[in-house]
Order: sequence, then structure tokens, then C-alpha cells
Amino acid sequence: MIYIKNLTKELTYTAIGIFVVLLAILVSTQTINLLGRAAQGRISADAVAALIGFWSLGLTPLLLILTVFISILTVLTRYWREHEMSVWLSCGLSLRDWVWPIMRFALPFFFLITFMSTVVSPWASFRSQEYAEILKQREELSMITPGVFREIGKDNRVYFIETFDPDTGAAKNIFIQETINDEVSTVFANSGYLRNDNLNRLFVLEEGTRYTGTPGAANYQKVSFDELSLIIDTRPKVLSEINDRQTIPTKTLWASDNPKHKAELMWRLSMGISVLVLAYLAIPLSYLNPRSGQTYNLLFALGLYLVYQNGVTFLRNMIGDGDIPMAVGLPPMHLLLFILGWVLIRYRMQPAGRFMPTLLASLKTKS
Repeated sequence: MIYIKNLTKELTYTAIGIFVVLLAILVSTQTINLLGRAAQGRISADAVAALIGFWSLGLTPLLLILTVFISILTVLTRYWREHEMSVWLSCGLSLRDWVWPIMRFALPFFFLITFMSTVVSPWASFRSQEYAEILKQREELSMITPGVFREIGKDNRVYFIETFDPDTGAAKNIFIQETINDEVSTVFANSGYLRNDNLNRLFVLEEGTRYTGTPGAANYQKVSFDELSLIIDTRPKVLSEINDRQTIPTKTLWASDNPKHKAELMWRLSMGISVLVLAYLAIPLSYLNPRSGQTYNLLFALGLYLVYQNGVTFLRNMIGDGDIPMAVGLPPMHLLLFILGWVLIRYRMQPAGRFMPTLLASLKTKS
């Protein structure tokens, strides 16, 4: 039908514009944040562009949800304001006839958001942390400066290298001092080089002497060596130790009994469900009295969205704390908002009148 074709066209164009604007705003904000962290030395400057890309992928599901909700509100509110909705309703259409076109528009977003939140976002979060950690390790190794006392790897380890070749990792005339508890270990070596071994970064020292003991005590031990390997604490931990629940694959969350993992699974599933609920709810929330010219409906829609998201977050936290199982915590907010949308649609289909009598009449009327 004509109204479905026009509605789909307007929703599509509006959604594209809103998504681009939201993405530009959030990416700009995150870029400023990451550049500030890079200036403070908290992350590598080379990592900013890649981290923004991974961050954008992880945020895309939320952006798509907001895009669908705002697009439907914007288009249908304009229909009410410009009396176009009144014309369609006077031609025999009811407000229920708009449900299927709206849901047909939202359904592809449901599948896309579900895929993004369950597959792409965990992958992007993992790769983001992995990439940041690897660049941090490279930066630490590049900071090995000859002729200067500096820390390497651990905070309690100080080194001095007379000459260092960053291309080969070879060093000459090396001094290293490390403090473990109250014991001090001092190493002198003629040469050394960097080497990877079993995911560890090793500093291999050659032809040297090691002194170990407690300052002020006559318990020093002297050991001469031909080769001594020291582990630098810059191994790529991301390959084996990243266990942030946001990075865990969804199939692992399904198999886990950990409440924290179930809470994360509930959140990922809620992303896809929420776009359908909000799309349905936007139909009655878009109502605008053209004579008043006020857009209070948009403020009410914004407040309802915040309540919805906070409610889902609250239930997620309860699941994470082990207070309720996921099967109990997942449906309530979605069902509550869906029922509210159903009630509001029936209310808007009734003749104008006082709120409570009209609401009660709408509930008594047969569908």
C-alpha cells in the first residue's frame, strides 16, 4: 500500500541521517578522550585509530537501537504534526494498521543487532584490548635507551645499557639491579639480547656476574655465568589472560554457570529484543496534538527509554549478583514495556476524553 511504501522510505532516510549524526558525535568524543590518554602516555599514539574502530564496532548495537527508536518517533511525530496521520486515519486505517509496517522496518535491525551484540561486539572488545596491550609492549621495548638508568618490565627492576641495537635487540655492557622483598640482586654482563620464548619476552645476558644479598648484611653471594635469562614482564597476556566478560564468546556464556556470565548473556540478548519493544512503543509515543504545537511526547519518550534501560541494567546486576536466574531476569522489563505500548495504542484509538475513563474504555473494548 501507498502509506507503507512512503513510511518505509521516510524511515530509511531518517535512520541513515540519525545514525551518521550519532556516530559522528560519539566517535568525536571518544577520539578526544583517546588522544588525551595518548598525550598522558597511558596508551600508544599508534593505537588511537585502531581503538576507535574497535570501539565503534562494540557501540554499534546501541547506536542502532537509538537510531530505530528516534527515527520512528521523528517520522510519526511529523505525521501527527502535519495532519498526515489524521488523513490516513480518516481513510479507514487504525493505529493498529501501523504496527506491522513499523515492525517490518525494525525486524532487520533486530537480526543485525542480535548478531552484532552476540558475535561482533565481543570480538571487537577482545581485539581492542589485545591490540592496546601489544602496542604497549612494543612501546615499552622501544623505550630501552642506552646510557640512561631506567625501569624495565617490573617496577622494582632498574637497568643501564651502554649500547643497544633496537633492530636486533643486542646490547653491550649491561647493568641490572632488582629488589625482591629485602633482597637485592645486581647483575653485570658483557652482552645480551632480547628473545621470545613461550609467550615470554626474555632478556638473555652473556658472560657476566650476579651478586645477591641483603643490604647491610654480610650474606652476599657471587655467581658467574655464561648465560642468564631474565623474564621481562611484557609478554602478550592478551593471548591467554584476557577474561573480561565483555570479551567472552556468547557460546561460552551459554555453557557457563557463573552469574556474571549469565548477566552478560542477558544483556546481549536484551539488545536485540529492545529494538522491537522500542519500535512498538514509539507508535503511541509519537502522538502529537497539532493544535497545541507542544512536543512533550518526545520528552516522555526519552524518560521512558531511560527507565527501560535502567530497569534492564538493574535486572542484569541482580543476575550478576546471583539474586535471580537469567530466565527470571530477562523478560520482565521487555514484557512491561510491550504491555504499556499495547495499552497506549488502544488508548489512542479511543475518542478524546478524560484520561482514566478513556483508558478504562480502551481496555474494555474488544480488539
